[in-house]
Amino acid sequence: MAPSLLVEAAIIVAATVAIWKGSDWLESSSERLATYYGLPEVVQGAIIVAVGSSFPEVATVVVAALGGSMPLGVGAIVGSAIFNILIIPAAAGIATDDQLEASRTLVYKEAQFYMLAVSVLLITMALAVIYYPGEATLTGVITRPLAAIPLALYGLYVFIQYQDTADHDPEKDWTADISVRREWLFLLLGLAVILVAVENLVHAVGVIGRAAGIQEFLLGVTILAAATSLPDTLVSVKAARDDRGVTSLANVLGSNTFDLLVAIPLGVLIAGTWTVDFAMAVPMFGVLTGATILLFTVLRTDLVLSELESYALLGAYAVFVAWVIVETAGWVGGVLPT
Repeated sequence: MAPSLLVEAAIIVAATVAIWKGSDWLESSSERLATYYGLPEVVQGAIIVAVGSSFPEVATVVVAALGGSMPLGVGAIVGSAIFNILIIPAAAGIATDDQLEASRTLVYKEAQFYMLAVSVLLITMALAVIYYPGEATLTGVITRPLAAIPLALYGLYVFIQYQDTADHDPEKDWTADISVRREWLFLLLGLAVILVAVENLVHAVGVIGRAAGIQEFLLGVTILAAATSLPDTLVSVKAARDDRGVTSLANVLGSNTFDLLVAIPLGVLIAGTWTVDFAMAVPMFGVLTGATILLFTVLRTDLVLSELESYALLGAYAVFVAWVIVETAGWVGGVLPT
């Protein structure tokens, strides 16, 4: 590897560490503020903590869109979603001594609404291919009006969570134990650190990708996705160790719902348009759908995630990574464009 590429690789590592630290401030402050305002556990995980831990992905899409590298940002979102669904629950399940507990609310509301989010984004891409076809075959242009479709669905999601919050009666008043001003300060500081780190991360990944001749979308699905998903992993593992399995799993599903329905449309709103390659998007969304079904299945069995099921999720992600490597290297005739 050339010296300049070694420098970029070092920047990726440093930026990942900075994202982790900034996200730690952001997420801990978000969680304490959610407790201060008396939000129920599922809403804490699915909205407050999830949006906080999703900020690295949002920042990635924004930076990529402003830099004219929208495929890199979208690839990071899709790859992060797959990483979150398979790796994070597995890591949380393995890190705890007991089985990771779920709940019917989590399985039947969060998981199924997330499946709906995947479907709506894929339908939005299909509408772009049908009504705004690109120059190449099976490409379409997602415009700002089309981006409003997933945003509207997220609005419905927030409304549902609001209803749950309105029906919730906090068991204990924690307001005396929390300094609101201090938590808001750390939240804003975390946002600033993440923005700076993500900008350097996206640039470094882009440089290495161009040097290696790898498509931006695939770089986003692998390197960027893993780097930006690290905060989500640490948050969920910590929650699982604190016997808060519902919050741990709700963070995963809520983060993915936010990423798909808000982060990608936000990038389109900034860039104006995004030309989606349906031939590449459909296989990735197929993997994401399969991963979601797998997680839903293992969570529904007795409403717990066992250690064996956790290792099964890890194995599924290993198969996904191997498939991406084989497709990218062109060792076999595959479905991903090269």
